Amino acid sequence: MLLGAPAPPGEGRCLVGSASSWAHRTFGDVANQLVDVIPACLLRAHRRARNGHEGVHTQTLEAYGHGLYAVQYEELAAGLGAVEKATPVRLQGRTVMIVAGHVIYPIRYAKRDVPVTAARLRRATGFRAELIRRHGPEPMQQALDLGLDELEEPETHPDLGLLPEDTRLVLVAYACSMEQGVMRIEWGSAELRREDRYLIWHHHEPLPVEGRPQ
Repeated sequence: MLLGAPAPPGEGRCLVGSASSWAHRTFGDVANQLVDVIPACLLRAHRRARNGHEGVHTQTLEAYGHGLYAVQYEELAAGLGAVEKATPVRLQGRTVMIVAGHVIYPIRYAKRDVPVTAARLRRATGFRAELIRRHGPEPMQQALDLGLDELEEPETHPDLGLLPEDTRLVLVAYACSMEQGVMRIEWGSAELRREDRYLIWHHHEPLPVEGRPQ
């Protein structure tokens, strides 16, 4: 699927308690459970981060942003811990869950309601970038030859060695702000385009957000 292309017919819809064929192929019998659990976890994470911001009374949104970053992992670990055969792994001091051979990793990609195809990382290197390159899908296009062969690749983050080589990555990308709450959640698989840091989605589809039309 190219950048900005719609999801394949019949695979972009996601109703509460009803997982798509992609989700069933990826996660098997627990797919329906994940469709309910993951959005609920992110909604709780937003509420905790908002309450933290209100508690410290700062004029900036630092408390909300830092709080949301931390509690997204905590809430997903707690919620997914009840899923059959889910196993935890500590990556960069955060607990993330592996379900059916797929590590589920959250990324807040926007503070406003924009399509997930607008998602990009802040850096082309570092832990997140390496996680996507090592455990995401094979690139659809060859990397551009910029004549920089002499540049060495950065050393792999040691925590990535904690993931079995055959573990695949499922990104949970969501748009969220303190004022608007969780506006959009999508999950799927994506590669990272190094030259501009955009995520190139091989597959993505929405997860239901409580109180918002699907």
